Amino acid sequence: MHRIGPHDALIVVDPQNDFLPGGTLAVAEGNRIFEPINRLMALFPYVVATRDWHPRDHAYFQANGGPWPWHCLARTHGAQFSPLLHSEQIDDVISKGTDPKTDGYSAFAATDLAEKLRQHGIRRVFVTGLATDYCVKATTIDARDAGFDAVVLTDAIAAIDATPGDELRALDEMRASGAQLMKSADVAL
Repeated sequence: MHRIGPHDALIVVDPQNDFLPGGTLAVAEGNRIFEPINRLMALFPYVVATRDWHPRDHAYFQANGGPWPWHCLARTHGAQFSPLLHSEQIDDVISKGTDPKTDGYSAFAATDLAEKLRQHGIRRVFVTGLATDYCVKATTIDARDAGFDAVVLTDAIAAIDATPGDELRALDEMRASGAQLMKSADVAL
């Protein structure tokens, strides 16, 4: 059992409409993340949610020569947090992917997330959200690179798995970075 203390934060990565069933870049099992995330948010002294907040000219859209369909365009319904998320428990929102030339996968890339975590005295982050094989992985690895301990809650993440095995490879990469993997049931006050 891992006890949550004053130096722990929960990061909820991209719980947005476009990444959920019916969205333009849907994670098939995406809705299953909300029950554990909503339960966990009440346990943490600091909760951060991230969001893709892309401009239309983002280089990673297929229309601009990139690999992805339109998704999470800033100020659209697809970029909004899912109504399944208890968003009133979120302390800060980090917008990422705002630079049209960068992939925007990591919540730490070109944002002030590391500074905000340090201002709140955070030393360990618990990572949840979408999608395991892209933004969750990049955020977790960058958290480790920024000097934070990182725990990935495997029942509160879901993968695109565009190429079979992507999810397992992502979990292996996060573990190799020094992150711990566990279930949300192993977390308590």
